[in-house]
Amino acid sequence: METLNNIVLTIQHYLADYILIILLLAGGAWFTIRLNFIQVRGFKEGMKRAFGGLFSKKGEAGKDGMSSFQALATAIAAQVGTGNIAGAATALAIGGPGAIFWMWIAAFLGMATIFAEAVMAQKYKQVGKDGQVTGGPVYYIRAAFQGTFGKVLAGIFAVLITLALGFMGNAVQSNSIASAFNTAFGIPQPVMGVIVAIIALFVFVGGMKRIAKVTEIIVPFMAVLYIIGSLIVIFYNYKNIPYAFASIFVGAFKPSAVTGGAVGATIKLALTKGVARGLFSNEAGMGSTPHAHAVAKVDHPVE
Repeated sequence: METLNNIVLTIQHYLADYILIILLLAGGAWFTIRLNFIQVRGFKEGMKRAFGGLFSKKGEAGKDGMSSFQALATAIAAQVGTGNIAGAATALAIGGPGAIFWMWIAAFLGMATIFAEAVMAQKYKQVGKDGQVTGGPVYYIRAAFQGTFGKVLAGIFAVLITLALGFMGNAVQSNSIASAFNTAFGIPQPVMGVIVAIIALFVFVGGMKRIAKVTEIIVPFMAVLYIIGSLIVIFYNYKNIPYAFASIFVGAFKPSAVTGGAVGATIKLALTKGVARGLFSNEAGMGSTPHAHAVAKVDHPVE
């Protein structure tokens, strides 16, 4: 087990500290430039469509796909939560306050990346004979790389994303839920795990229609609670806001000058943990959320 653990840690070191940073930041920068800063140009329209969907008729999720808002809610359900809380806390504890700055950078560039992912998912989605809509990275990978190479690359992605979301990702989320309920209410973690599994099963057996309906109802409620909770913490600690921003910016470029941060934090550590936790928080570039965006019923992929 020790040998296996060392192998995993070595692979993680090179992936997280080098390859991941280069691909996420460089890829995000490339999409940002190629799309003329779409995250800035399209911000107003994006907010209008996102918040407009909260109060307008959201539509039903039929066999042929989801409404645009339902697809958004399904994607957000996977992005907002554990990664934003546990992910940010981990980045702060290990990489110091400066890691938060690099999470911001990863998020800003990631907005262009996820835009590109969603558009490609829409453009290359497929409709089966039964009207079922499917789409995602597997389809646009094969469209971009023809022949055997494209098939192999798409196959590798399919296996890895299944492991990431079907086993590792929900294990982290389930563990966080069980730990929180155990700490707050004394509920045994195995019991909470079974409850979470039963709830998830109830949603999944209803297929796409039930998943869309559940996320459509829960996500806005979750978002409101998340924002209110954040504002309460901010207002309660309002005197520390200037120091917090100063620590973040100073810590991003000179971690040793920040007191109370992670012990031995360096610029490299702040950068690597910030970008890695940024991916865990928003999933931009991971290839997970395009599956939801692919089935949205829209007139044009960009919508």
